[in-house]
Amino acid sequence: MEIRKISGALSVSPQVTLADIPAIKAAGFRAIICNRPDGEGSDQPTFEEIEAAAEKLGIEARYVPVQTGLVRDEDAQAFGQALTELPGPILAYCRTGTRSATLWSLHEAAQGRPLPDILTATKAAGYDMSGVARRIANGGKTPTDTGDASFDVVIVGGGAGGIATAASLHARKSDLSIAIIDPSDVHYYQPGWTLVGGGVFTPEQTAKTMGALIPRGVKWIKAAVAAFEPQNNAVILDGCRVVKYDRLVVTPGLKLDWGAVEGLEETLGRNGVTTNYRYDLAPYTWQLVEGLKAGRALFTQPPMPIKCAGAPQKAMYLSGDAWVRRGVLKDIDIQFMNAGGVLFGVNDYVPALMEYVKKYDATLNFFHNLVAVDGAAKTATFKVAKPNEQPEQVTVEFDMMHVCPPQVAPDFIRVSPLADAVGWVDVDQATLRHKSYDNIWSLGDVMNAPNAKTAAAARKQAPVVADNIVADIQGRGPVAAYDGYGSCPLTVERGKIVLAEFGYGGVLKPSFPKLLIDGTKPSRAAWFLKEKLLPPVYWSAMLKGKEWMAKPEPLKVAAE
Repeated sequence: MEIRKISGALSVSPQVTLADIPAIKAAGFRAIICNRPDGEGSDQPTFEEIEAAAEKLGIEARYVPVQTGLVRDEDAQAFGQALTELPGPILAYCRTGTRSATLWSLHEAAQGRPLPDILTATKAAGYDMSGVARRIANGGKTPTDTGDASFDVVIVGGGAGGIATAASLHARKSDLSIAIIDPSDVHYYQPGWTLVGGGVFTPEQTAKTMGALIPRGVKWIKAAVAAFEPQNNAVILDGCRVVKYDRLVVTPGLKLDWGAVEGLEETLGRNGVTTNYRYDLAPYTWQLVEGLKAGRALFTQPPMPIKCAGAPQKAMYLSGDAWVRRGVLKDIDIQFMNAGGVLFGVNDYVPALMEYVKKYDATLNFFHNLVAVDGAAKTATFKVAKPNEQPEQVTVEFDMMHVCPPQVAPDFIRVSPLADAVGWVDVDQATLRHKSYDNIWSLGDVMNAPNAKTAAAARKQAPVVADNIVADIQGRGPVAAYDGYGSCPLTVERGKIVLAEFGYGGVLKPSFPKLLIDGTKPSRAAWFLKEKLLPPVYWSAMLKGKEWMAKPEPLKVAAE
C-alpha cells in the first residue's frame, strides 16, 4: 500500500484492502475516508468490509463516494465535513488516490487556501492538480479547448478490448500515437475465474501487471476518466486533466452493481455467500464447495445483459461435479434461480445442458430475480415475475449461495453524451462506430450491440475496430464488419465443456470442424481448449495483436 501525505492531518492512497488495515493502524491513522463507490472494480472490497475491519482496530470509517471523475462541489463539502468531524490523522482513498486529492484541493480552495499552496502540497504527494486549478479559475468548469496531451488515437479502458485494439492498431500503422487510459495496476483474465471457483486455476494464474501488457510504443495514462466532451474531441480525467484525440475508442467494460441487491455487499465473502465475479472471492467459492456436505446451494442469475450469460450456471455445474466426485450430492439441494425465462438463450445448446441439470438433480427456477440477502439468517429473497401472473416475493433459505450481480454500464458512461437511453455506448452493430460521432468507436462489454458480452467477442471486435479506424484515417469509409460472434465455454463438469459459439440472432458460429469439436455436445477437446489453449492465446496472441482466427469480415455495402 502506498500512502502519500498531503498535510499534517490528511494522507491519501490508492485502493485499501482488508490486509492493509493493520498497517494503517500501525501508521497512526485514526480514521479512514472511502471516496470510491462500491462496485467500480472486480478486485475491490466493499466499504462495509473495510469499515468492519477498521472498527475492530478502533479506526473510524466514513463513506463519501464519488463517481469516477465526477467530483462536484457538494462532494468537496461532504469531504470537508468528514475532515472536520473525524479524528486525525486521516487516510482517504479511492482507486488511485486522485479523487481524494481532488476533493481536498477543492475543499481547501473553498476555504481560501491559495492555489499555489494547494498545487505544491499535492505535487509533493505525487498528484498533478493543475487541471483542478484550471477548473477553479474557470468558474467550476474544466475547459477543453486545449489539453494536457494529444494523441492520434485514445483508448479508454485497458481490459481485453482496449489492449487488443491498441496492439492491432499498432500492428497496422506503427506511426500512430496511441494512448490507453486506465487507472488499474493489474489486468485480469476474467474467464479464468470460473475455473478458480471450480478449484482448477489459482487466482494468480488470472492476473498480470498492466504495465507488462501495454503494447510497446503505446502510452499508458494511469488515470480514470471523468467525462467526455466529443464536440471538442476531449476526454477529461480525474484531477480535471484533459486529453485530446483525433479518434477515440471506448472500452472500459461494465459495472458490477452489487448495491442493487439489498444486503448483498454486507455479506459477500462470508455467511456462505460468494461469487466468481470478484478476483478475491472466487477462491471462497471453491472453499464453500469443498466444505459443503449437506444442505441447499443457490446459484443466481440476474436480468440480462451480463458478462458471459453462461457463467452463473458454470458455477453450478462445477460445484455439482465436485459433489458427485465426493459422493455427497444426494444430500445437497441445488437450486438455480434465474431472472430470465430460459436456461440458455441459444436453443441448440440447451439439450446438452439439460442432461447435466438432470445429472446434478438441480431445480430450475425461472423468473426469480434476487432482490435481497440476509447473510446472518442465511436467507435470500427473490422477486418472482412470471408471465401473466401477479409478481410476488419468495424467501429461500440457503447454506451456500453463488451470486451473479446485476450489471450496468459504468457511471461515467451512463451520464455521457455517448450513451443510449439505457446507458450503453450507442454503436452501429456491424462497424462498431458510434451512431452520432464519426470519430468514436466502442467495443467490449460497454457497447450496445446485441451480442454476448464475452472476452471472445472482444477478440473478434478489436480487429474490426482497428481496420475501420485505419480506413477512416485514409479517408475511406468502414471496411470491416463484426458478425456478433461470442463464445461461452460451458464447463458442465471437470474435464468436459459444451462450447457455445454463436453470432447475432443466435446463429451458430463454430470455430472448429464438427468432427473435432461438436459445440452442442460436451467434449474433452473443448475442456483442453479452455484450460490449456485459451489462456496463452489470450495473453500471447490477442493482447499482442496476433489475430489468430479473428480476421475481420469485409463490410457488405448495400447497392444503391
